[in-house]
Parts: sequence; C-alpha cells; structure tokens
Amino acid sequence: MKIRTALLSTLALGLTAVGAAFAAAPASGFWHYPVIKGYGPEHTWPGVVVRPSAGATYKALFDLTQGKPQATKVNPGLDHIARTINIFAAAGVPLKHMKFAVIIHGPATPIVLSAAAYQAKFGHPNPNLALIATLRKAGVDLLVCGNALGDMHFTPAEVNPDIHVALSALSTVIIMQNRGYALVRM
Repeated sequence: MKIRTALLSTLALGLTAVGAAFAAAPASGFWHYPVIKGYGPEHTWPGVVVRPSAGATYKALFDLTQGKPQATKVNPGLDHIARTINIFAAAGVPLKHMKFAVIIHGPATPIVLSAAAYQAKFGHPNPNLALIATLRKAGVDLLVCGNALGDMHFTPAEVNPDIHVALSALSTVIIMQNRGYALVRM
C-alpha cells in the first residue's frame, strides 16, 4: 500500500510539473499582430500544413452570436475574426484577397451599438468600438440583423456607423453562401 501511495504521489507531482510547464506564458515575441494590432494574436509554428495560399482569394461570413449583453470586454468572436485576418496576413495573403463579412445577431447584438447608445443602455463604454473600427479599416463588412435589433428593442439610429443593418441574419447567411462565402459560426 505504501508503494502504491508513493507511486501515486510521484505521478501527481510529475503531472503538476508538466501542467505548470504548459501553463507558462509564451516568450516575448511569440504572438504576432501583422494587421490587427493588439487583437487576434497569431503564432505560426515552423512546418505547419494546410496554410493559406498568398495568391488565392478567401471569402468567409462569420456568423457572430456569442456575447453577453452588458459585457465590459471585447467580444471574443470579434477577437477571433481579428485572429483570422492576422493568420492569413502572416501567411502572405494580402487584405484585398480577404473577403470577410460578419453578421451579428442573438446575444452578440449589443456590440453594434454606438458609443452613446451603449453608454446609455449599459452604463459603461462599448469595449468593442476600437476593434470594430480596425476591422472596417481592414475591409471587413460588418452587418447586424435587423430582426435582432427589434428583438432587443434597439433601433437602426442607435447602431455604430461602421455597421450596416441587414434584413436578417437568416437571409444574410443564405445570400452570402450563395455568393460562395464559407460560413464560420462564432
């Protein structure tokens, strides 16, 4: 019994050490932000496979629904869209070859509100505004579902001017897929 306990203790200590090694922060310079500075970090390991081709054009529609109505941090889905841009850019794909669009609806809908509307509704600044502006500058087309606005009692006048109001998320997904856009759920 003592041998079994000693073996289990040694194993537990070893696993703890391995876990701590994996939990250690990456070295400085590990993460890169080739296009979207400060958001969506990427790291390219040597020898990776299934890499984007610098000469190809990529079309994706990000279906963004995750979020908390009164969030005080950047929406993780927006951060992943920034990461996607940074990953493709790190592989040499120019921005003009990234045809990316986002349809925002469901619990993520409040992120589309202007600074004034978000402050009035939630009592603090919209943490997504800087990233939304940066995504727009990178050529991402940001859309919000008109029906989701109605569901949450928001109006188009309250929407950030960097975001366009679409008829609905349902119709946008169908239309964009018919245009050859890959659907990425977030």
